[in-house]
Amino acid sequence: MEPKTFVHRHRVTYAECTLGDHVYYSRYLDLLEAARGEMFRSLGQPFLDWQARGFTFPVMELQLRYHRQARYDDELSVELWLNRLDRLRLHFGCGIYRAKAELVLEGETRHVCATLEGKPRRLPAEFLEILAPFVRPSPPA
Repeated sequence: MEPKTFVHRHRVTYAECTLGDHVYYSRYLDLLEAARGEMFRSLGQPFLDWQARGFTFPVMELQLRYHRQARYDDELSVELWLNRLDRLRLHFGCGIYRAKAELVLEGETRHVCATLEGKPRRLPAEFLEILAPFVRPSPPA
């Protein structure tokens, strides 16, 4: 079975842009965060519910590559999948596209599962099960 990809749509607001009329580079992190939140919500597992159960998913590392600029009023597709999923880590692969599948940004955000106090915590089996369809196998080396 083909791995799933979650798609979140976003229209660029004026507040997200610089004077040069393109999205300010750090705003892409906000778009990725919003997409992750919507992904979990669509799976019936909002982050707020996990937080109430004592789980957090802080970003430990990220890598982004910018390909072209998104501009005010562009409609973007933010695509997410998992490159890695184990008992402690979630690595989200991402791609942000504008009309006609033009790649704006690609990358990965690496998260760890932790307690509210920041100590590593194992993910429950139900969480791994829900996310398993979004895991893309690693390409052969």
